[in-house]
Amino acid sequence: MTESISVVVVDDDALVRAGLGLILGGAPEVRVVGDAGDGDDGVELVRRARPDVVLMDIRMPRVDGIEATRQIVAQGDPAPRVIVLTTFDADDMVLRALRAGAAGFLLKDTPPDRLVAAVRAAAAGEPTLSPSVMTQLIEQVSGQTAGPSSGGRHVVRRRIATLTDREREVAGVLSQGLSNAEIAAELYLSVPTVKTHVSRILDKLGASNRVQAAIAIHDAGSP
Repeated sequence: MTESISVVVVDDDALVRAGLGLILGGAPEVRVVGDAGDGDDGVELVRRARPDVVLMDIRMPRVDGIEATRQIVAQGDPAPRVIVLTTFDADDMVLRALRAGAAGFLLKDTPPDRLVAAVRAAAAGEPTLSPSVMTQLIEQVSGQTAGPSSGGRHVVRRRIATLTDREREVAGVLSQGLSNAEIAAELYLSVPTVKTHVSRILDKLGASNRVQAAIAIHDAGSP
């Protein structure tokens, strides 16, 4: 029997929360364990419910989705995977949310089957960004001036230097937004081996998820 995936929905629009609840409730392995109307209540709900995945709106009153994501990721032990919801494709707030620790993002008009698939992927530690979207975000990073300072970049480069040759190879492919199975096929490795390498890369880079690792790798220069 497939283990169930617990989800919390955070959005200031009650209709959106209801709609997402209906969509996710139709997937037999997904359980919506609660919802909240702003980031502040969302952080507290996640602390109590400890879900596997959080669907997080970005633009909300009191505490927005960026700050709420940062607080949720900081809970650790382990932190749930946060997927941010937006009406704008790869805008500046999405990038800030990914830097804050979000595992990916979805447009609010994402078809129901893709929404459920993204929740499954996030719960499994897989990317919820397509390679094309990852490329778009990296290109956006290149034009930003809000990246890390030279000191912060130096810290990341020191961390990258601790990677083994194979980990650096995996990191380079990981930053393209590929899944574990795709990385395994690309590098002729087994999926369990890739999972081990990815886990070690995240730990060494101090990244909470693959997206943060990809952005860190780009900010510091390719591994």
